[in-house]
Amino acid sequence: MARADNGSGKMTDSHHHIYDSRYPIDPAAQLRPADATVADYRALRQRLGIGRHVVVQPSTYGTDNRCLLDALSQFGADARGIAAVADTVTDSELRILHDAGVRGLRFNLEFLVGLTVAMIEPLAKRIDPLGWHIQVNASAAQIMEHRQLLASLSSTLVIDHMGQIPQPAGVVHPAFRVIEDLMAHGRTWVKLSGPYLVSRTGAPDYADAGVVARSLAKLAPDRVIWGSDWPHPTQSADNKPDATRLLEDLTIWIPDDSTRHRILVDNPANLYGF
Repeated sequence: MARADNGSGKMTDSHHHIYDSRYPIDPAAQLRPADATVADYRALRQRLGIGRHVVVQPSTYGTDNRCLLDALSQFGADARGIAAVADTVTDSELRILHDAGVRGLRFNLEFLVGLTVAMIEPLAKRIDPLGWHIQVNASAAQIMEHRQLLASLSSTLVIDHMGQIPQPAGVVHPAFRVIEDLMAHGRTWVKLSGPYLVSRTGAPDYADAGVVARSLAKLAPDRVIWGSDWPHPTQSADNKPDATRLLEDLTIWIPDDSTRHRILVDNPANLYGF
């Protein structure tokens, strides 16, 4: 596989998680994956040739960001983080997160733990001075339900997993039109990740999800990024995709070298401040 960063070491995985049993699981958590530690991800980074990466707070830990902060401290300057906080967070606590490398807040609408949809708008306003963004993981139905809220946010918006657009409808599904409208306003980004969540054609190349990915890249080539979603927490242990193959799939979905370079290097550098 040809490297998209020309050997510069700046290729970016913009979405992965860390799970470590040293940290307590939130009692309300539905997803409780096995450990996927800093050491495990370092091995994956080496295998994929990833230079930079973004650690995303999983719903497993709710708004307890200690596992995330520990991971960021171990990874160092090549990592950024996306945290989860309730609206009771103080400005000083937000500053501590920022200094640790956090650059956004995540709301997982499918697995809300310690958070509510009502917290999104006020927190978006509070993080504006920090230059952060709101990251949302949602089903297509939830994107449609909350489209007015998402369009009204003062901050930049990042949508996980290509909006989980249902197949086989794909780009003709109404939720894709909502995302299209959001991207047209210039402040919405989308992660080309998690194709296995909705694909009907399946592995190895998730061709139907690839059509959605290409369409999103054409809409806003400067506001799409790629993520492995490692360790694929929604997938059973015997059904986890190969992260190497997921990165190779991007080459199939986006055959243009310069566009892939933007997705893997330039765009994440702009969004996360690498």
